[in-house]
Amino acid sequence: MAVAIEGGDLLPMNRSADGWFEASAAVADGTLYRYRLADGTMVPDPASRGQAPDVNDASVVHAKDYIWRNSDWTGRPWTDVVLYEVHAGVAGGFTGIQDDLPRLKTLGITAIELMPVNDFPGQRNWGYDGVLPYAPDAAYGTPYELKSLVDTAHGLGIMMFLDVVYNHFGPAGNYLNSYAPGFFRDDVQTPWGPAIDFRRREVRDYFIGNVLMWLMEYRFDGLRFDAVHAIQNQDWVEEMAAVVRATVEPGRHVHLVLEHHNAAGHLRNSVDAQWNDDGHNVLHVLLTGEDGGYYADYADDPAGKLARVLSEGWVYQGEQSRYLKAPRGEPSADLPPYAHVLFLQNHDQIGNRAFGERLTSLVPAVALEAAIALVFLCPQIPMLFMGEETGSRTPFLFFTDHADDLADAVREGRRQEFAGFAEFATPQHRDRIPDPNARETFESSVPRPGGAGRFEFYQRLIGLRMRHIVPVLQGSASVGAEAIGPKAVRACWRMGNGALLTIVTNFGETAVPYSTPAGMLLFKTSESCPMTAAYLEALKHE
Repeated sequence: MAVAIEGGDLLPMNRSADGWFEASAAVADGTLYRYRLADGTMVPDPASRGQAPDVNDASVVHAKDYIWRNSDWTGRPWTDVVLYEVHAGVAGGFTGIQDDLPRLKTLGITAIELMPVNDFPGQRNWGYDGVLPYAPDAAYGTPYELKSLVDTAHGLGIMMFLDVVYNHFGPAGNYLNSYAPGFFRDDVQTPWGPAIDFRRREVRDYFIGNVLMWLMEYRFDGLRFDAVHAIQNQDWVEEMAAVVRATVEPGRHVHLVLEHHNAAGHLRNSVDAQWNDDGHNVLHVLLTGEDGGYYADYADDPAGKLARVLSEGWVYQGEQSRYLKAPRGEPSADLPPYAHVLFLQNHDQIGNRAFGERLTSLVPAVALEAAIALVFLCPQIPMLFMGEETGSRTPFLFFTDHADDLADAVREGRRQEFAGFAEFATPQHRDRIPDPNARETFESSVPRPGGAGRFEFYQRLIGLRMRHIVPVLQGSASVGAEAIGPKAVRACWRMGNGALLTIVTNFGETAVPYSTPAGMLLFKTSESCPMTAAYLEALKHE
């Protein structure tokens, strides 16, 4: 192997005793280079810090130091988090998000989570087809601009999180198999192809190094790990978390969040939280009545299932999932409520619908606001998806920018995904599904304001949370929840200072009698149903 410097030398690489190939040279910032394999094939650096301009092109040396303006930033505690998930491309790239920071600060957002930004094929992608984990995609901006976004957010008191994907590579632009086939297993298949071999030390270090790059070089405050259940060797999670805790500077807050099939064990160690898909799913059933696909697991006694989410964290704690056809989850009742990130929508739950409809198009405003109030006033960590704060009705669709045969395969795969649904039973109906590769599919996913007063509604709820819930959230625990009607639940938590938080929510159209809790009424969405009311008793500092 050799390093081919564009317009310069071909540097032979020496093989070390443990199998690594090495070469060194003094080069300028912006230098373009590739690796030249023994057969003459030219490939990008698998740890490229940037591409010029795409995954199949040359890698770029990024040696210019960024001068941090807020170098004394140490982050914020996990209990402060109010998350805002955003897609960098739809939001106008790194500079577009940076320009929007003052508005999000005014809303009350304390943490922004970027969907994956690592390099992917083409100009448009959700980010989960990435192939170069170390390289921010040039379509969003430069590494310098990404660092500026993080730095500016810190100056406003806002944390920055990044979604990372370590369970698979995308279908185009990944050359690892051509020169490092041992990176993948030949005995385990995933929905995305051969499993990455986390049994190998080199593989484990490759991804741990990526984690440390985002946290130490880019100064992200936290990472969200996509589909961790698809990683075959779960002990890597604990090893990675231990390295992070040992590496991050003392006194700095860094948060690790998983997407997983309810693996409570990780949350008892060095991981902060898991996305609460069970919470989303049962709330979606209560709001929409939908019971297809994975919603079938939540269609029976949804109020009882919501009560379990609010009191114990997850619905499925080892029970059989009809959708997965396997047991799902582990017991979670001992975990604090803030070990769960609760949301009504995210990129998956909107974008995996055939037409990407948001809840604003599916649910009456009064019911949706009752659900929003529950999410933002309960002790779980709240998250909203870009556009929710303005009541956007524009869809968020699945989009890519693949070419030729792969574009055809992705388009047809998307249509076949919905072939089992009655409304797409015929080819002409399936052909109505937006083409993921069409530019207009991406452009139509840009959120536009659609609900007067929704911004102020979120702003008020976040303000109540920051004043009354967050200061006493650490050490809080459930003291029980119960279904009090077909779509109604009453839940209580003992807060860290001994105060009792009670929330009564009813998504039905018929009122359900309940005794009014003692204490201060924090908020009530409506005097009629649907409604959510939150009460706080014996708040000591008031």
